[in-house]
Amino acid sequence: RRRPRTGASIPRPTAPNSPRDHAVLDFTRNHFELLGLPVRYAIDAKALDAAYRELQRSVHPDRHAASDDASRRLALQAAARVNEAYRTLADPVGRAGYLLSLSGVEAFGETDTALAFDFLERQLDRRERASLAADAHDESALEVLLDEVRGEAVATESMLAKLLDTDRRFAEARGRVRELRFLSKLAEDVDAMLAEAAA
Repeated sequence: RRRPRTGASIPRPTAPNSPRDHAVLDFTRNHFELLGLPVRYAIDAKALDAAYRELQRSVHPDRHAASDDASRRLALQAAARVNEAYRTLADPVGRAGYLLSLSGVEAFGETDTALAFDFLERQLDRRERASLAADAHDESALEVLLDEVRGEAVATESMLAKLLDTDRRFAEARGRVRELRFLSKLAEDVDAMLAEAAA
């Protein structure tokens, strides 16, 4: 059996997502696998941030500025893919919708936007209250309303974790994701009203 010459390079297998080389990024992996996280809704935010920073450093285009054109293009594609994965998983609405898509369920169909009547009635009432409080520059009322909306959003996230991770009841989870998206938008709107009232 021949031995390698002294000083010869002996190829070694490279671990997936190794920070040493952007070329090992596997574009066929889903967002969770790409970042080395379990495929579930309940996510460790610190672990997500740490995985993103490590992987982003390894694929950042600046690290490959002196490489050939093909390598630079690959680095740009890899960086975009990593950023997309992070943005999706960091957003509770995006993460839930993505998990459903992995199971073949479309969360946000253009022709199916129905929400439960009691939920919709509650949010429309909140919008009316927010509008009245904003017109009156009532910061206290807006703060109370914002806490209400955010509290319901947190409760909805907890329900989604159970439906997606434990019960795997995707049809019900689909409705909850759409409610969470509505709540997130309402919270943004009320927060903007509060900022304007405080100006």
